[in-house]
Amino acid sequence: MRRKNTIIGACSLAVVAIATVSVLGSGDGKDNKVQDVKKDVVEVETEQPTAALSGITNISTVGASSVVDKVDGTNEQLSQVTGDLSYYNVGLADALDAYFDYIYADSTSSDVLNQYTKELDLATEIVPEGSIIEGYTNLGISNVTTYLNVRKGAGTSYKIIGKMPGYSVCEILGEKDGWYKIKSGSVEGYVSAEFILTGYEANVKASEKMTEMLVVNCDKLNVREEPSTNCSISTKVTEGEHLEIVEGEKDGWYKASINGLVGYVSAEYVDVVYTLPTAIEIKEIVVSTGGNAGGSYTNSDSSVSQKAVDLINKAYQYLGCPYVYGGNSLTKGIDCSGFVKQIFAMFGYNLPRTSREYVNVGTKVSISNIKAGDILIYKYGSRIGHVAIYIGNGKVIHAANDKKGVCIGNYNFVYPYMAVRVIP
Repeated sequence: MRRKNTIIGACSLAVVAIATVSVLGSGDGKDNKVQDVKKDVVEVETEQPTAALSGITNISTVGASSVVDKVDGTNEQLSQVTGDLSYYNVGLADALDAYFDYIYADSTSSDVLNQYTKELDLATEIVPEGSIIEGYTNLGISNVTTYLNVRKGAGTSYKIIGKMPGYSVCEILGEKDGWYKIKSGSVEGYVSAEFILTGYEANVKASEKMTEMLVVNCDKLNVREEPSTNCSISTKVTEGEHLEIVEGEKDGWYKASINGLVGYVSAEYVDVVYTLPTAIEIKEIVVSTGGNAGGSYTNSDSSVSQKAVDLINKAYQYLGCPYVYGGNSLTKGIDCSGFVKQIFAMFGYNLPRTSREYVNVGTKVSISNIKAGDILIYKYGSRIGHVAIYIGNGKVIHAANDKKGVCIGNYNFVYPYMAVRVIP
């Protein structure tokens, strides 16, 4: 296993650096010694930062810079006046360089460490512009719980070219008439400024929402039923996919969740990353009879029927619907087969309610020949475990799991078992 703290731009998740630092300033009985070592800790320009330093602040999940990189954890002089210094994949923004060369730490005041207040984000309070997240200089966070449309231009009349999941990350490139031009993952376009957090608020929300996950670093990774190469393979996961950590590394294995399937993966073939979602590209499907009807953000395909296009556009309306196992509501909660059944029912098709029955539906097609509107079937071990609607451009829409709900993802998040075609 390797630990990474760089941005993965091509994936649907951004990877950010993260630090766990306890900050101590004056007022702890060690003032004279602290001032002797580094006077600028108490000689900051305004009184508010000085007051903020009067206790211990737990700056968990705060960002990446060269400032704390300068601090040697074995520095004897620093240790004598501050106690133990704890920093992990160290942090704080470059802007802090004007204020601190050292971060003073103490591990004894656990009561203060449990307080999640603005002091937790001391670093962001003295970063008036820019971002504490590595790789971003003008951070934006989507302040929605479902999806935010990314459009080709600054206005609702422009085509939707992407979707930003709730609390996903972007770089703000400019502003025009109440719209931000942003880049998120591989998507560059415009979003309504009303739904984007910036500055201090964006940094705080990013700190709250980023999560630790595993990312696959090999072509195909076996997910096994037990932490051993001698047991059965449940499924295979492709390179770049992100897996939820269920249990930490033990004897070279992680227990992980892949779309609700819990299994074991070798630590050798995954990296640990801290992630925030990024935008997903949406290519509008255009039914054409030849020529280039599409442009940059369309997928022109004469083999796709208008009914399939309409069905996919209808499915988009339910992005963010909660996942509920056995659920049948497109607003209150639904599972994978329930979602496929209900979307197709809107267009006159009566499909099964359970995923295992879909192997007998429609016409079987090879994975290499799938087209938008086809249904993909996934096998977990010896059982059929999931179904999804293929939307073209290597993506599916599906009721994924209880964390993502109805969402868009890679069609080969695990390799599909088979595909069936219902719409001619």
